Amino acid sequence: MLIVISLTLVMPAKAQTNANAGFTSPPQYQPFLKQLADGVSADQIEYYTRTLAGFENRHTLSDTTSDTKGIGAARRWIKAEFDKIAEECGGCLEVFYVNGTVGGQNRIPEPVEIVNVIAVQRGTADPNRVVMMSGDIDSRASNVMDAVSDSPGANDNASGMAGTIEAARVLSKHQFPGTIVYAGLSGEEQGLFGGQIVADYAIENEWRIHAVLNNDMIGNIEGINGIINNTTARVFSEGTRAVETDREARMRRFTGGEVDSPSRNLARYIHVMGEQYIDNLDVMMIYRLDRFGRGGHHRPFNDVGFPAVRIMETNEHYDRQHQDLRTEDGIRYGDTIEFVDFDYAAKLTALNVVSLAGMAKAPAPPSSVQIRGAVQPSTTLSWDNLDPEQNPHLEGYKVYWRLTTSPVWTHGRPTGDVSEYTLENIVIDNYFFGVASVSGDGYESPVVFPGRAGSFDRE
Repeated sequence: MLIVISLTLVMPAKAQTNANAGFTSPPQYQPFLKQLADGVSADQIEYYTRTLAGFENRHTLSDTTSDTKGIGAARRWIKAEFDKIAEECGGCLEVFYVNGTVGGQNRIPEPVEIVNVIAVQRGTADPNRVVMMSGDIDSRASNVMDAVSDSPGANDNASGMAGTIEAARVLSKHQFPGTIVYAGLSGEEQGLFGGQIVADYAIENEWRIHAVLNNDMIGNIEGINGIINNTTARVFSEGTRAVETDREARMRRFTGGEVDSPSRNLARYIHVMGEQYIDNLDVMMIYRLDRFGRGGHHRPFNDVGFPAVRIMETNEHYDRQHQDLRTEDGIRYGDTIEFVDFDYAAKLTALNVVSLAGMAKAPAPPSSVQIRGAVQPSTTLSWDNLDPEQNPHLEGYKVYWRLTTSPVWTHGRPTGDVSEYTLENIVIDNYFFGVASVSGDGYESPVVFPGRAGSFDRE
């Protein structure tokens, strides 16, 4: 017997008006973003992944002279693929290496050149405003110092690198007001050195990075716990900014922001994009920098103040990570191509594509967001007007709020092109608040939480 319970909750009229006033859906649905998502090819990702795994060993300390084996051959091939995409789009990508020498480290005792491959798709209005997608070039065997044994690294992390190349292929066919950077980072397994080098390069070149989407293992659907699932993905993000000062921490203690760093609100943005544009995918926001005892190439960007997250599969299989190729007691070990699900990798790549495109299409996130309303019945948010030359497509802003226990923004209200807005009869103590910028065609930036705790500006 089916029992249906229908419950009608009657609230006082004023309470309904105040708590739910101006409720809006997530950012305006954009058919263009759905077209981009549908344009991601599992076949292309398979080709990229198989080729990278075919270099047999991409260890940071491996051969750099061979054309068929080692990290040197792999990075030259990645650059050639970016060059090919650039040629097809009429030179819309600037492709180059960003390198640095690392030595005297536990995992790099002697000086070694760490070489990253970068492809830059310059924005038409604000070329120094950057959103980035990254994958890792290097792989490893069981012994992190073993630079000789085969370590195809099909899922870790040829899959993430393949997704990054595929994102460039799809997005390079279009123009965006903001810049999109596609990065192949080296030295991840030896200590996240590639990310450090590129983060330093970004600072030196005055890139205003508002998002780094680090993709590390996006192709495995069979967990070591026996779960097989291709419908979920994880986004890891830090809760408070790594560069927070003692003074900023004291202010945050009283005003909030523990779960509203720019990286955390970047994760919320990706979550919304997944709901709107990626079929059969639930995006899990993990309120943690990374997995226990593990690290990823988003962290070096967090370390210098850039918003950055890690996107990856939900169900990991540890027999297929950091393992020598072997069979023991009937169990196969090693990160080989047959364990990569290319349709799933395409789905996570599409999640990146729509998130990158949405942010690059939108105006920059608002700066200097402030809030006031203590011992008052209403809440007022203010912010700096965006530079009209850098944001010619700006239409206005949108204020958001949510219950302090809600993981996502639930209420929003357009403000028009103003720099201050008051939410009447919405008490500051009961909610968290933020502001997004909105373009004339409805693209929105990530939401910015007030104060330094939520600022997308590095300084």
